[in-house]
Amino acid sequence: MKKLLPRQHGAWAMLIIPFFLEAIAGQFTFWHVPLFLGWLCLYLATYPLIMVFKKKRNNSLYKKGAILFGLAALVFLLPLLLVEWRLIFFGIAMLPLFLVNIHFAKKKKERAFLNDVVAVITFCIGGLASYFLGTSTIEQEALVLAAYHFLFFFGSIFYVKTMIREKKNRQFLYFSWSYHLLLTIGGFFIGGLWLTVAYFPSFLRAFLLPGRTLSIKKIGILEILNSVFFFALMLVIVLSD
Repeated sequence: MKKLLPRQHGAWAMLIIPFFLEAIAGQFTFWHVPLFLGWLCLYLATYPLIMVFKKKRNNSLYKKGAILFGLAALVFLLPLLLVEWRLIFFGIAMLPLFLVNIHFAKKKKERAFLNDVVAVITFCIGGLASYFLGTSTIEQEALVLAAYHFLFFFGSIFYVKTMIREKKNRQFLYFSWSYHLLLTIGGFFIGGLWLTVAYFPSFLRAFLLPGRTLSIKKIGILEILNSVFFFALMLVIVLSD
């Protein structure tokens, strides 16, 4: 079972944070429960499915995992289409993004920067679906919130790569520093002091931690704590509107 679980731990924050913040910003309903469970199972199905394309041999376990999680996702999501059939358009929007993931998997370049960006966009679309379920529309509030999520997790891509795969790439580090500096300063002019505070820990770790020897586990734990802080501050912003 452990082999079927996604190995990108940061993706869990991307799965959870946009979904629940968008649900709260909209109108949380009972139907968000099966939507989240279906969204979770769909996410769990993607990893073994991608591994099927990546590993041409000895992939029977991954095939079974993809089918199992895929069927579970259908059990939760199909009834929702009877309640709000337009949710299917969000799935359609995600499809070409998933094809991009498969493309990188076939080339064995799942950690490519563009592939990570595509994943962030996919999770943001999932958040928009959560908002839409409660309101039956996508208002400016939902799009702005999705943009905040994207900017935060885009910074996470930069930071994690400066700590692991691109830790010896000085130019990449400068890109990361520039992005986080603009993100923190720009956050004030875009969303006010609260948004700047929400992005500030990302700014600090992007400047202070690269070059230090940290295990992947510690990097993951720190990123989880940063995501929890971001979620808490964004919740304050959402509830105060």
